[in-house]
Amino acid sequence: MRRSTPLHRPIVRTILKSIIHVAFSVLTDFRILGKENIPAEGAALIVSNHFNFVDPVALIQAFPRRLDFIGGTELPNSPPIVRFIPRMWGVYKVHRGRSSRDALMDGLTSLKNGRFLAIFPEGGSWATVLRPARPGTALLGVRSAAPILPVGLDGFTSMFPLSAGKRNTVTVSIGKPFYLVNPGENARIDRDHLEDMGHTMMRKIAELLPPEQRGYYSDDPAIREAAKGTEIYPWDTLIEA
Repeated sequence: MRRSTPLHRPIVRTILKSIIHVAFSVLTDFRILGKENIPAEGAALIVSNHFNFVDPVALIQAFPRRLDFIGGTELPNSPPIVRFIPRMWGVYKVHRGRSSRDALMDGLTSLKNGRFLAIFPEGGSWATVLRPARPGTALLGVRSAAPILPVGLDGFTSMFPLSAGKRNTVTVSIGKPFYLVNPGENARIDRDHLEDMGHTMMRKIAELLPPEQRGYYSDDPAIREAAKGTEIYPWDTLIEA
């Protein structure tokens, strides 16, 4: 039987958030830009680039309210030592290569209940330049009618290895909220429409990143050329249990 209500782990999440705060405070010069764009109340869909395994905990550190997440069941690019964090925090799980309907429905419920929901539209961290979104994120934005907060994460790919006495600068840039147009409660939204809306989201994220990281969404032909191939989703032929 599928879960029909959002995850609630207030004690575990409070403990983890405290640990994450201490770790970032000790190891990094953690900067947050655009705090004024965070809604004081109500739901929001947080969409961010995904270049590094640290990205989810960076969002937890940056946002004052507790975040629900949609994420993959497997973490192929994460060190084993940190894989316990999403399991303890609780994630609406997407099985790559299979339908994401249950995770998307749970995420929609989270938003309808006025919570913050975070998702990485690219669907993984196999490259360090921006790539197109998977279609599920746009569907969430349309069906929930929630404000969408674009986030640019910069500096996290160079956090490791750590250097004695040096705190690397990492930046979370939060853009202004925007909305995706809902064609109607029962209207069918085809794949092409979802892709177009996905490109809209990723362009908003691109504006918050350094030019060299904008990849597929760069205005510079040389950067787009260098990013060729990164837009190919590496798990199209993989089916996760």
